[in-house]
Amino acid sequence: MNDPRWNKIRTHMNEQNLDGLLITEPKHVGYLTGFFSNPHERFLGLAIPKNDEPFLVVPALDLEAAKASSSVPLIHTHNDTDDAYALLSGWLGSGHQTFGIEKDHLSVARFERLNAALGASSYRDVGNVLNALRAAKTPEEIEKLRRAVHLIEAVLTEGLKQVRVGVTEIEIVAELEYQMKKLGAEGPSFDTMVLTGDKTALPHGNPGSRKIEAGDMLMFDMGVYLDGYASDITRTFAVAERPNDESVKIYETVLAANLAAIAHIRPGVTLASVDAAARDVITEAGYGEFFMHRLGHGLGMDVHEYPSVHGANEEQVTEGLCFTVEPGVYVAGECGVRIEDDVIVTADGVDVLTTFPKELTVIG
Repeated sequence: MNDPRWNKIRTHMNEQNLDGLLITEPKHVGYLTGFFSNPHERFLGLAIPKNDEPFLVVPALDLEAAKASSSVPLIHTHNDTDDAYALLSGWLGSGHQTFGIEKDHLSVARFERLNAALGASSYRDVGNVLNALRAAKTPEEIEKLRRAVHLIEAVLTEGLKQVRVGVTEIEIVAELEYQMKKLGAEGPSFDTMVLTGDKTALPHGNPGSRKIEAGDMLMFDMGVYLDGYASDITRTFAVAERPNDESVKIYETVLAANLAAIAHIRPGVTLASVDAAARDVITEAGYGEFFMHRLGHGLGMDVHEYPSVHGANEEQVTEGLCFTVEPGVYVAGECGVRIEDDVIVTADGVDVLTTFPKELTVIG
């Protein structure tokens, strides 16, 4: 328990006078203990009493797996017919006044059951502490992220070989997700997106039976999980022939915005200013109204995590942050372009994990 993560949690508990803390988000449980599990509807929790040793509560069917991987040696279990919350209360003991919980994770129904069992007088959210811990990536985490990025870029390389006029969006999605598994990914980190023609103007469009045509813009947005960490990349291409002048202008504008934002990143600047570095380029080119989402989001064990990179976030960029840089321009009925990179903030700048070329390329 000399891990710096645990020390920070204990310090926070002392500062906030918490009698105990309960972590229920499965990825946070795994982050702190090494035991990763999807309990589905069953109860999973990491309890940290103020003056006693922490313990895991896992479904009985997960006991052996927890023993094999958890750094927390004390493990309690419950069967499907047990009231896990009543058992938790007994293991924690009585007299809790202020208790820490993850408010973003607990549903109202689960909180009501927890409150009925514990009877604490107040509950404080500890989600921000856990988010801050996860935001500062360790060298080991950075290498996992780098491998996840390299894998998705290999998937994209293979997928592009299938692009030709007449192929549908969903056929390419199927090939990409096959390649993900073939190359060793745990699975996609989100629903793989391939959009062609004017559907590229839909930032979160759904791939379907639309066939690729010559002169189309073709957008890929996809990622994988590998060793528990996510990647996320977007690239946009032209199909069969060079696109019209307006599409080329949009592409060059988005690329310039992407490069401007990356050049701006270093410790001490604000996340809002990183967003502005890209947005100003797009606005100056006359497309400001067509860039309607934030510049990026945190990346790690989740494909979308803290921090959020947008124009109102005045938090400072710090070493170890990993986030996406993904400016886009989407002109309804015409085309859309998004170019997304994954970056790690270093002591004096930024390390761009994604290496796939970004120049406008004609494929198929």
